[in-house]
Amino acid sequence: MISYLDFEKPVAQLEERITQLRDVNALHDVDVAAEIARLEAKSTELLASTYASLTPWQKTQVARHPQRPHFRDYVAHAFSDFMPLGGDRLYADDLAIMGGFATLNGRRVMLIGHEKGHDTQSRIAHNFGMGKPEGYRKAIRLMELAGRFGLPVVTLVDTSGAFPGIEAEERGQAEAIARATEACLALPVPMVAAIVGEGGSGGAVALASANRVLMMEHAVYSVISPEGCASILWRTSERAADAAQAMKVTAQHLKRDKVIDRIVKEPVGGAQRDPVAAARLLGQALTEELDQLSGRSGTDLVAHREARFLAIGG
Repeated sequence: MISYLDFEKPVAQLEERITQLRDVNALHDVDVAAEIARLEAKSTELLASTYASLTPWQKTQVARHPQRPHFRDYVAHAFSDFMPLGGDRLYADDLAIMGGFATLNGRRVMLIGHEKGHDTQSRIAHNFGMGKPEGYRKAIRLMELAGRFGLPVVTLVDTSGAFPGIEAEERGQAEAIARATEACLALPVPMVAAIVGEGGSGGAVALASANRVLMMEHAVYSVISPEGCASILWRTSERAADAAQAMKVTAQHLKRDKVIDRIVKEPVGGAQRDPVAAARLLGQALTEELDQLSGRSGTDLVAHREARFLAIGG
């Protein structure tokens, strides 16, 4: 059952009424099919109109939805033959960042991404998608492996940011993030990144410095969380909605400002309402982008990546 966000309460009320009518129909054999159909059409229309006019803060809430699909969901529904690879060969295997060989519509790729988890146990295991130094060093290792085998790299970004704990700093968090970003920029193979949920700060950029950067329709991408920005500017996180508006965190804003290259449509009501359809839409978009990049030389791809990022804000 879908969890409703605060701004979805009118839709939730309609859905509750539909459920009640179905129960009446089942228990008393009363013909309420026409009324159910009317309410279903009204609910669909209301959901579509609501999601067509979301504020940046509402989009942030959607991007963080507990039922929004994550890395493993996209692996299951958009890729095949996934062979996970673990460890950074230095310290440990960080489950916040996963990766390995995979097949995307017949093309073998190196797939890397953040995994947040879906329940308390898995979220703790995956550290809520906040990568540690060993996670970014694992990503570097997999990117270098892809370069040696001539495999394109696909990354799925979904993190509130890299893990800020003391132990991460002790193991060189900033250096690991910087070197992961450097590894992206130096790849001699095509690289396509997709922001599928939250794209937070350097923890996201370290896996998103690609030839083509895509964003799901209701994803967000920013240098700091709206709450963090509000705490700095206004000394209170209660103005997070104002911060989200000012930072222009949405895919629509970032596409206009040429920070990203393409917006991937989501099912009506967000990817959380139909993860399978969302994964298929993303898989098709990734395939099209890789098709456009195929055949280009390593030197050309590196130069293209450099020019792309130097042009941001110009």
